[in-house]
Amino acid sequence: MTGQPTVGAVVIGRNEGDRLVRCLASATEQADRVVYVDSGSTDGSQQAAKAVGATCVELDQSQPFTAARARNAGFDILQKDPVPVQFVQFIDGDCELQPSWIEAARSFLAETPTAAVACGRRRERFPEASVYNRLIDQEWDTPVGQTRACGGDALMRSKALSAVGGFDPALIAGEEPELCVRLRAAGWSIWRLDEEMTLHDAALTRFAQWWNRNRRAGHAYGEGAAMHGSPPERHCVRETRSALAWGAVFPLLVVTGTLVTSWSLALLLVWPAQVLRLVSRGMDPTRALFITLGKIPEAQGVLGYWWDRFRGRRAKLIEYK
Repeated sequence: MTGQPTVGAVVIGRNEGDRLVRCLASATEQADRVVYVDSGSTDGSQQAAKAVGATCVELDQSQPFTAARARNAGFDILQKDPVPVQFVQFIDGDCELQPSWIEAARSFLAETPTAAVACGRRRERFPEASVYNRLIDQEWDTPVGQTRACGGDALMRSKALSAVGGFDPALIAGEEPELCVRLRAAGWSIWRLDEEMTLHDAALTRFAQWWNRNRRAGHAYGEGAAMHGSPPERHCVRETRSALAWGAVFPLLVVTGTLVTSWSLALLLVWPAQVLRLVSRGMDPTRALFITLGKIPEAQGVLGYWWDRFRGRRAKLIEYK
């Protein structure tokens, strides 16, 4: 790594077990320094991190946990080095870096001075384990090139991250796209490379887990639109409207209409029609079905955000594992 821009890695996690061991091994092989930020693990994660030479940070449990807060804590440690790292790789503890990712992403950022973020292809480790794992793997198959946002795994330029104040620690979901809004407003660009980046172990096996994951996404849409929904950004406005229309307004019309006339039950045919429309555009039938059904928990998440805001209450983490 001599002569190349230095790279630090920030790994975050809680009770990830063997998945964390794989994650730390992949990070220490590629990064100049690794910081592990733990959010209250009870499975020996802290000891596993120290065993491979990573700096271990344990978050104060008197404050609410968020991934954004954990990432900021790890980044702050890296910035306190006598010679701070130029790039920082953020990675969740249930992921494993692909062997060539850091080299490819570092070269891209070094050659593209206006780029703040480089991300690549995140794949599910066991897509065949459940329909939910397979859906997540398909969800992450997004176009390469300049984009509007990244996910939790990405290589970021330290200077750009510091300039916009890092992640918003109050956000319980959607913190990466929100950060990217501020980065783009400051003149930086976000890129998705045609490179294998990470393997992810979602371990979603139950319908309730899938439901809560979509509810969490809905919360992120609602809060994102509230923060940056005005023109020209219109952040998460389309997603919020879609969730509310398909997951709240339409079901309400069906229920209230049925109280007046049984013919209103025919409105239920609109849902399978929507599935067929998505399939006709080339989408996998199973994915089309779950995307349509997923609007209901998404709407629940949007409405939950606004209900908490109305009551002046801080939103609690929506966990699905």
